[in-house]
Amino acid sequence: MILNIIRLIFIMLVSAVALAYLSQTVSGHYLWPYLVMTSGVVISIAVILLDFLMERKNLAALSGMFMGILVGMLVALALGYLVQQVADIFFSHVDLRVEEPLITGIKLLIGLICVYLSVSFILQTKDDFRFIIPYVEFSRAMRGSRPFILDTSVIIDGRIADIAATGIFESRLIVPRFVLNELQTVADSADKLKRGRGRRGLDVLHRLQTMRRGELRVWDGTLAEASSLEGVDQKLVALARQENGRIVTNDYNLNKIATLHGVEVVNLNDLANALKPTVLPGEQMRVRIIKPGETVSQGVGYLEDGTMVVVEGARGSLGQEVELLVTNAVQTSAGRMIFGRMETPPSGAAGRFHPPGSS
Repeated sequence: MILNIIRLIFIMLVSAVALAYLSQTVSGHYLWPYLVMTSGVVISIAVILLDFLMERKNLAALSGMFMGILVGMLVALALGYLVQQVADIFFSHVDLRVEEPLITGIKLLIGLICVYLSVSFILQTKDDFRFIIPYVEFSRAMRGSRPFILDTSVIIDGRIADIAATGIFESRLIVPRFVLNELQTVADSADKLKRGRGRRGLDVLHRLQTMRRGELRVWDGTLAEASSLEGVDQKLVALARQENGRIVTNDYNLNKIATLHGVEVVNLNDLANALKPTVLPGEQMRVRIIKPGETVSQGVGYLEDGTMVVVEGARGSLGQEVELLVTNAVQTSAGRMIFGRMETPPSGAAGRFHPPGSS
């Protein structure tokens, strides 16, 4: 609302200036006053339309544009003075007052060319260009700790709330608006499972927002080159680069994409794996076989924390709890897998899960 009022005031001021100029020169028979008045109104409307078309502004681009205009105007003033001196020297026998509109038009044309070339040059080199003036550059100075940017998967996962409750995050947590919109879409899904996951994610955000430890902020800014970004993953990477932040996720693909773009990633699966007690080959453990494995003899079970356990020789023990001897344990960004072989025949009875090393 305020922005629309400012736009209206801008049009009125430009029109008032044009009318004032017209009232001072209306006695003549020249078309210049009317042309100036019409051009002023048209230019003001064109500026407003251009502002509407530029839905997403980039602060770096705007800074470069203003700097380019400033440099272009300084160059135009110097060249305009040179044009005036040339006219005074080489056309001294001519009444320059008659040719004043022509000289003014040439100066204006030179000024427009200088401003355009200056703005174009700076905008195309704003990421690499640095002025001779020390410490003046277009890159935004980063102060304070770097923020953590949450993606949809890590919010739905829910473990981020438990981690934040410990106070380990010293910098603020950021939830981009496009992630929040995606989470809202999942929560409104017709699929019952997706709807439950989405609502769980919203509950996790509410819990993070009410925590005394840590700060959660919804990011409503604009991304540079947003029109060329497709999907939430690309927007997250662009936001992390723009805000110099770190992405918090448990999505394996997003982890790889962000790493390729030089963005730091905090993977909750890596964090969870680092905190899990190490299972060494030769240890015994018990697990319930849930489904058959990829080979003929394999059975697959899961620990309480979701770790997959692949047991050789347990294919015939579906639904039963077996004792196994750990042969290998693999930890990756996608999770942890434990491999083992059956140590004793299946008991046939469904007992409680015993942690590694228990009898």
